Amino acid sequence: MFTGARGVGKTSTARILAKALNCPNAKDGVPCNHCEICDGISAGNDVDVLEIDGASNRGIDDIRSLRANVGVRSMRTQYKVYIIDEVHMLTKEAFNALLKTLEEPPPNVKFVFCTTEPNKVPDTILSRCQRFDFSSINDISIADRLREIAKVEGFEVTEDALELVARRARGSMRDSQSLFDQLLAFSDGTVSAEDVHRMLGTAGDERLVELFDAIVEHRPGEVLAQLDASFATGVQPGELMDQAIGYVRDLMVTLSGGESVSLCSVATRHREILRKQATRLSMHSVMAAFQVLSDGKNQMFRSTFARTVLEMSMVQISLLENLSAISDLLSGRLPALPELSAAASPAILVATTPVVEKKKTEPLKIAVKEDRTDPTNQSDPAIESVAAAPIISAAPPATTNQRPARIAAPPPAAPIRNLMGEVDPAKDVFVRQVMEAFGATVVRITTAPAVQLVATESEETDE
Repeated sequence: MFTGARGVGKTSTARILAKALNCPNAKDGVPCNHCEICDGISAGNDVDVLEIDGASNRGIDDIRSLRANVGVRSMRTQYKVYIIDEVHMLTKEAFNALLKTLEEPPPNVKFVFCTTEPNKVPDTILSRCQRFDFSSINDISIADRLREIAKVEGFEVTEDALELVARRARGSMRDSQSLFDQLLAFSDGTVSAEDVHRMLGTAGDERLVELFDAIVEHRPGEVLAQLDASFATGVQPGELMDQAIGYVRDLMVTLSGGESVSLCSVATRHREILRKQATRLSMHSVMAAFQVLSDGKNQMFRSTFARTVLEMSMVQISLLENLSAISDLLSGRLPALPELSAAASPAILVATTPVVEKKKTEPLKIAVKEDRTDPTNQSDPAIESVAAAPIISAAPPATTNQRPARIAAPPPAAPIRNLMGEVDPAKDVFVRQVMEAFGATVVRITTAPAVQLVATESEETDE
């Protein structure tokens, strides 16, 4: 059983296997490709090599006819070879009818199954086969084969055109040759990359690079202008969306360090430009852009305004900010703040943080109003201690080279139990802390608002 994508050579390999089994001039399993048997197998008219289309001969009656002819010996070759293409299209009953023949085939009969969807083949069939998976053909091999075809046909094809057709084939040799055949049919002997883009309805590499330059620089107006210019030259919205998705994939490849990985949207010579664009976008933004374009691609299948969907998607990714910085902030990794110079540090500290300094060595005091005549008279209302805010002198530093000293503000005032009643200074903890901090003597408190730190320009305090 040969499995793999379309156009990777499954049926061709089955024919080569039939030649290797039946060619009378084969050496070490390599057919000569010149004898009558090899020519007949290549042309598909050899009587001992039967090619059956599984899509059109999928019923149980077809398999019964095959079983009836299996026992007939080959006419001129050693082996009779049955090549069943698209075998997954057979019905369940047809597979069941084929089980016994596969389990005990005649000694001179070989079956070769080819399919692109091996998952649809029953396990009872898979267990009786040797499975070979065919991988996609790389772009270099496809371009080399197309170059040989152009040389034989007498056409002059540029390297950019060959690379573009090879990328467009996506690993399928048959698809690349079909596109190349159509391209040669409409050319005048010379094929360039512009001819390929015109036939496929795609945008050129330079147009894609300019479009994503505008996206990286967050210029949505320029993005719309580039899209409009592309549509004016015959670019199809669906094709341009596919190119944009491939371009974002190439940005991810270059940003990940995949130097040996081939690009799928532009030529290799643009790799350095893609690296600069990817560095400016960051990996998080590239992933977000891919998600936006993928959603837009899905919307295109269900809408009749493909151009609007493409324009909306492109403008949306052009407005993406640096998602890496946002991710760092959300995870708690704050960016480092710039260091302050020695000359600018004092000014910034004074401007941003309340800095107070005592005037010379004079202690800060709380204004206390006393009765000069009889301080022991407790019933006299004139004898009271006013719990006013301390008056602080904010004098400039003594020298210009000395930084202003930072004095920690006292802790916030704790609420007094009875704001309208009298409080004994000797028993109240907060009042004692204020007395110890400012060196003042408080006789009595009748009303106690919250003590606040107030800066003033007066150089003396009232006692």
